[in-house]
Amino acid sequence: MLETTGIPDKEQIAAVLPGEARKKEGSVAIIECYQEIPCNPCADACLRGAITVDPIHERPKLDAEKCNGCGICLTHCPGLAIVVTDYQYSETEALLKLPYEFSPLPQEGELLAGCNREGEPIVDVKVLRAQRSANKTHVLWLAVPKEQVDEVRFVRRKEAKA
Repeated sequence: MLETTGIPDKEQIAAVLPGEARKKEGSVAIIECYQEIPCNPCADACLRGAITVDPIHERPKLDAEKCNGCGICLTHCPGLAIVVTDYQYSETEALLKLPYEFSPLPQEGELLAGCNREGEPIVDVKVLRAQRSANKTHVLWLAVPKEQVDEVRFVRRKEAKA
């Protein structure tokens, strides 16, 4: 499916999500880089050595036990293929840190439409923080219902009602 639509299938997605035990330990990066291309800024940016790309054309590998979910890799990925999720944020919501390169940045407290990988709105998400980055890949901190956090990969402003 990825080769024809650009959208990963359920098996590809499941292969990069953290296991249930890791989800209980706090923030962790999720690398949705599905193609083998020569690229390693995420590995170079990770201060904990949690990401490796060896050889250079292989897909990045995450050692989830070394990852603390800081998100530095997220801002260095030119493909916007990394998110950070904290499944323990609250009883009903997870914290999703999402790369964002549009202007203007959403505001704290703003409700956005959380969209799936196909670009379809699936759930309302709340902006907790809009973190600016020097390299123009900003980070949105979003409160997302736990049931949809592994599906939300983009946001858009909600349409104004007439």
